[in-house]
Amino acid sequence: MQIGIDLGGTKIEGIALEADTLVAVRRRLATPRDYTGTLDAIERLVTEIEAEAGRTGSVGVGIPGVVSRATGLVKNANSTWLIGRPLLADLESRLARPVRVANDANCFTLSEAIDGAGRGVETVFGVILGTGVGGGIAIRQRIHEGPNQIGGEWGHNPLPWMTEEERASAPTCYCGRVGCVETFLSGPAFERDHALLSGAKRSGPDIVRAGAAGDPDAIQALERYRDRLVRALAAVINLLDPDAIVLGGGMSNLPDLPSAVSALLPRYVFSDTVMTKVVLNVHGDSSGVRGAAWLWPAPGAGSPGASSC
Repeated sequence: MQIGIDLGGTKIEGIALEADTLVAVRRRLATPRDYTGTLDAIERLVTEIEAEAGRTGSVGVGIPGVVSRATGLVKNANSTWLIGRPLLADLESRLARPVRVANDANCFTLSEAIDGAGRGVETVFGVILGTGVGGGIAIRQRIHEGPNQIGGEWGHNPLPWMTEEERASAPTCYCGRVGCVETFLSGPAFERDHALLSGAKRSGPDIVRAGAAGDPDAIQALERYRDRLVRALAAVINLLDPDAIVLGGGMSNLPDLPSAVSALLPRYVFSDTVMTKVVLNVHGDSSGVRGAAWLWPAPGAGSPGASSC
């Protein structure tokens, strides 16, 4: 049995799989905003899952950051209470077994590359558009993490081809730099941009509904978001040239986003034709937790992405 835990900014989710079969009910807890509470919540989820299944399992955890190979401490996490903490060592102590930890976008990408929207192609770039902006690269169903463990971290590159307005209003990212892709394409960034246009603070779903009803500020915010997303993805395609880009996270649910992106990509990609498929994820918000479970191979089988995470 392979237990997967997805440690998100607002919720922690856990499942157990046997190969690709769910063997325990998906469980969710609100994410505590402190380190000890986070450890407690993960331990509770694993205990409840194993009690339901009547057996123990391997544990893989997807986190919004990575555990540094050099220090054993969490780095690059937008859940900032994790930064500088020995999360892997503390989880192994709490759960009394080896644990595997990987970036949550890598887990999402692994799941979608194995049997999701990126199944059957060689190179998949997985995109998380949510509270933050992350990405992962899977090549032949194996995660490419890189020596610095930042493979796919497109959210902390500058937004390409900025306008003068964008340069003037570019926010400071939590990473300390100004104008990161994340500060333009996250859910909060979308709401911020609409507020700049309209002077009114509205939630993302409200902005989408207003756009559908013909509100000009909402329509402009949506158009700006799509164009910025296309610019950021065009830079990825120019560098990586993936077969497929799989969109995930709450902002991926914007109406007709894959087709809108595909239509706009030729403006920016350095090619006369753009063959990269842009598709919506298959497994929804379960992709991350499924990929976390697959950080360990199933007994007697070779899980394609396990050894690379």
